[in-house]
Amino acid sequence: MKKFAALIVLISFATISQANAAVPKSFTFVGSGYGHGVGLSQYGAKGQALEGKSATEILNYYFPDAQVTPVEDTATISVNVAHQVSALSISNTSGDFFTIQSEGLSETALAPNTPLNFSIAGDLITSANGSAKIWLIKWSNPNSVVTLNYGTTNFLISHGYIQLRAVKAAAIGYRIEATNLLRLHDEYLYGIAEVPSSWPAATLQSQAIASRTYALMRMNSIKKACDCHVYNSKYDQAFAGFSKEGEAKYGQLWKAAVDATAVDAEHGLAITIDGSPISVFFSSSTGGMTQRAVDVWGTDIPHLVSVPDPWSIDPAINKNYASWSKKVSQKVMAKAFGLPDIERYEIVSRTATNSVLFIKGFATNGKSKVLPVGTFKTAVKLPSSWFDLINN
Repeated sequence: MKKFAALIVLISFATISQANAAVPKSFTFVGSGYGHGVGLSQYGAKGQALEGKSATEILNYYFPDAQVTPVEDTATISVNVAHQVSALSISNTSGDFFTIQSEGLSETALAPNTPLNFSIAGDLITSANGSAKIWLIKWSNPNSVVTLNYGTTNFLISHGYIQLRAVKAAAIGYRIEATNLLRLHDEYLYGIAEVPSSWPAATLQSQAIASRTYALMRMNSIKKACDCHVYNSKYDQAFAGFSKEGEAKYGQLWKAAVDATAVDAEHGLAITIDGSPISVFFSSSTGGMTQRAVDVWGTDIPHLVSVPDPWSIDPAINKNYASWSKKVSQKVMAKAFGLPDIERYEIVSRTATNSVLFIKGFATNGKSKVLPVGTFKTAVKLPSSWFDLINN
């Protein structure tokens, strides 16, 4: 009887050992490109600029059904620069003075260098100057640089003015939404930080035109969650405020590129069809072909077509993402699929550009799960959906 029991134990250990051996400790993915790959390829724009293409030629290539034409761009855009914060401060050390105004009250001038501190209390934003749901903060010198501080973030603002609003957020209650309101034509674009300012002028100009177009399409409504037209992050497009135009050596190159896309004081170049700005997208680089919107988001947008993008996979142009590899642990893979473990996975389908559409994971208990690539690559932090698998 004891021998039989020992045999069962040995078989059990052998079974467990075999199961453990079937589960890889990690998975290595190899791929190319960075981002969703729809619309303008930023490294592609760099490559074309190095070949002597103009900004208009670059944009006509990536948006072949559209044109680059002047549009009116004098409107004020609202950019969220602090989202769902409970406290923040605003300072100015240039000797300039602030004016502060709460809803329904006249402006109050403050002494030079007066720091401002705000915090949420119930549904109101409190400060040394009182409590209100909305505060406006302005400064008299247009050359001043104001610092908005929250947590470990110090965000530099030069243009326009700041608005603070108490907005109720799901599950956490009221929080402060800070927005920078400034002129789209130039002030907003001066702060766009989508590409390095050291890149060729035609690349910078193509990005400025694309960014103006992107903003115009999102100024039709205010997003309630952020009290803004656009976020200053990847949720829309990167906006770094004065830190972009104030870059040592290269900041003036970016400003010059933005100015080069202005037709006059009230009009700037945008990507249009029949004179109206299009819905435009851009990302760092691709796996050699740009994507159609329908393959990434499931919605067909006819002017967002797929075109060859060889510059993205040229290591001389795209040093970091012409090709890449990433190791993903067993724990992260299992969590991504919501399975106890992952013994293997397979690519279910791909797009015409060879990017992954759906991926399927298999567990040792026989269960499996299919994920759309967007969900998967976000969970395991892959740079793009152009990838393959190498088992370790």
